[in-house]
Amino acid sequence: MSRVSLSPEMLYNIDAYWRAANYLSVGQIYLYANPLLRRPLVLADIKRMLLGHWGTTPGQNFIYVHLNRIIKKYDLDMIYIAGPGHGGPAVVANTYLEGTYSEIYPEISQDEAGLQKLFLQFSFPGGIPSHASPECPGSIHEGGELGYSLSHAFGAVFDHPELIVACVVGDGEAETGPLATAWHSNKFLNLVHDGVVLPILHLNGYKISNPSILARIPRAELEQLLQGYGWTPYFVEGNDPAFMHETMSTTLDSVIEKIQAIQYEARTMGELHRPSWPMIVLCSPKGWTGPQVVDDVQIEGTFRAHQVPLIVSESTPATHLAMLENWMLSYRPDELFDATGKLFPALAALAPEGQRRMGANPHANGGVLLRDLLLPDFRAYAETLQQRGMLGIGDMHVLGRFLRDIVVANKARRNFRIFGPDETLSNGLKSVFEVTSRQWNAKIAANDEFLAQDGMVLDSMLSEHQCEGWLEGYLLTGRHGVFTCYEAFIHIIDSMFNQHAKWLKVAAQLPWRAKIASLNIVLTSHVWRQDHNGFTHQDPGFIDYVLNKKASIIRVYLPPDANCLLSVMDHCLRSRHYVNVVIAGKHPAPQWLSMEAAVTHCAQGIGIWDWASNDQGEMPDVVMACCGDVPTLETLAAISILREHLPDLKIRCINIVDLARLQPATEHPHGLSDTDFDDLFTTHQPVVFAFHSYPWLIHRLTYDRINQRNIHVHGYQEEGTITTQFDMTVLNELDRFHLVMDVIDHLPQANDKTRQLKQLVEEKLIKHGKYIRLYGEDMPEISKWHWNPTPRHSATE
Repeated sequence: MSRVSLSPEMLYNIDAYWRAANYLSVGQIYLYANPLLRRPLVLADIKRMLLGHWGTTPGQNFIYVHLNRIIKKYDLDMIYIAGPGHGGPAVVANTYLEGTYSEIYPEISQDEAGLQKLFLQFSFPGGIPSHASPECPGSIHEGGELGYSLSHAFGAVFDHPELIVACVVGDGEAETGPLATAWHSNKFLNLVHDGVVLPILHLNGYKISNPSILARIPRAELEQLLQGYGWTPYFVEGNDPAFMHETMSTTLDSVIEKIQAIQYEARTMGELHRPSWPMIVLCSPKGWTGPQVVDDVQIEGTFRAHQVPLIVSESTPATHLAMLENWMLSYRPDELFDATGKLFPALAALAPEGQRRMGANPHANGGVLLRDLLLPDFRAYAETLQQRGMLGIGDMHVLGRFLRDIVVANKARRNFRIFGPDETLSNGLKSVFEVTSRQWNAKIAANDEFLAQDGMVLDSMLSEHQCEGWLEGYLLTGRHGVFTCYEAFIHIIDSMFNQHAKWLKVAAQLPWRAKIASLNIVLTSHVWRQDHNGFTHQDPGFIDYVLNKKASIIRVYLPPDANCLLSVMDHCLRSRHYVNVVIAGKHPAPQWLSMEAAVTHCAQGIGIWDWASNDQGEMPDVVMACCGDVPTLETLAAISILREHLPDLKIRCINIVDLARLQPATEHPHGLSDTDFDDLFTTHQPVVFAFHSYPWLIHRLTYDRINQRNIHVHGYQEEGTITTQFDMTVLNELDRFHLVMDVIDHLPQANDKTRQLKQLVEEKLIKHGKYIRLYGEDMPEISKWHWNPTPRHSATE
């Protein structure tokens, strides 16, 4: 070793601090009482149910104490991401030792009584989870999210030029698709405006019960793999604590100085070529410093150390209790904690101070850094409604102009980005490239478009996982953003959305966690306009999945036209601590509402469109409801047909923008009371409902309403192919003709006019099936709209 970083005193103190963290970690897994072993352990001191993960924990404790040293030495602004999710004992132990935990939770005090509570709460009813969770200070990454740590880390450093994220990647986690792809995120860092991610690949050799791949391939192969990803790996390997402390210390000094040199060359000398960023590969035994052998079976350094390495209970040999006691005493707690149970001052002084502590860094509580977006008036981007049903340029294209100017307004603040997997152009947002580029730090060829080393769009990676993970990291550290995606492929990030929604739910219950900007997911290229991609691209089921999450967190919007989309997006971008899912089309589509009417309609979330109704305040014969842009078009076309052929039929048209309005007020804060729902949908009249997604979701949302049995929903029925827009609706019985037939079938009495209309509609469908499917010709749009010239109420009421 050519360089020595640690004096003998510092070596001793760092090792002692590490022992303290290990001691606290073991205590969290095992102890119900007697936290400092002031007396011999007895079975009554042991938790009845032992839960937790030891295998990754000592390695993470080792990393944490060494990061503390370099934070102090170099005055770094650093946060910590625990990729091996179940290393919860480590992050809790270290934030307790640095003092952050007790500041946030005063009842977990820096004494023996506080230790007792710290140990008892871990994996205990009413306590905290066994993984890195929102309850833990300094955490932005849910411990169950295996595979997303590196994505979150890069999202956190975008537009935070001074921030370093130390991201521990477990070797099991490294085998997941999202993590394997995330190594490429280094091609998207801007050397001037972004911070740095320091990956620490923790090779402890095993997963739950299998060896890890990266730990079993030859060293040269692993090194070539990481170099191929664009990293310079530094290896720290061994099991002797003194040797490992010195090696880790020396390595971290080299790595930090390399990072600072890169940034200096870029920010002072103008050297902006993409560097090979340093990273660390830590090779240490799984379950390091724990029991080596239990009942003649090797534990340390094997998969058996993954969870609880030593079972202590009434049904296990008495020797296990003694082994646990010896294990904990091996950390020499009397050298670590004073008579009151407080960490000795010489050891406590190793931790950084104030907000330099990783548990207290404000980037890990991003809401405290959040500033409101500067938003132009969305009304200025309105589609002028010259005639109802006029063809617009495509709702997403209109939104693109709004997003373009949001980028401009917030460019100096650098707190807003657009994310999407190679789809910003495809999704109709070309306008944003008038003012910014795609950020990209790899080679740029002469015929590339909109690529630059600095840009507020991140869409040059064809990975929904990375775009979602980057945005989550960006939001969790105090910024704003939008993720646009093809509707059918948003399912790729189902589990990521799931974890983020759970994070928001728990964080909202913690008064010390400030609310963050909402996760805004815009789905386009949707099921009803996949004209050439076919069946594989036709799946609107993400909203079914979304609505399983807590109502306090979830919002789903289906604006019927461009002006409604503008109003909805303005609201979503101003909101806090939600997941907003917005579904909108990008193709030219009819426009229905003036901006004034759209604002009113979106604020209400649901309403009667009087100009499309003719019930004139009386009980309607039928209610025709619609939710989504294409369902709205088909419903209005059906109403046009009905009013032409059955002028005496009283029809009420209801449009839904905010899907949660269908739920009872007792189930969702946006839900309608039973009285309001009944006023809209009646208590006994037929309701023919055209819906964007799977029909049964509407039945699920309205299952407890009085008139539920009379609601007949038309939606996607898993029928699709390469086809035309209108044929797609016919295949799934969402088209105007099927809607008309459903109305006729549910009228109480048939007459000559209804029978004639039904025959006419059946002939239309037969003709469509016989000719249109063969020759690809679409049915003509209904051009004659029979809107009521004297509506019952004004459109803006």
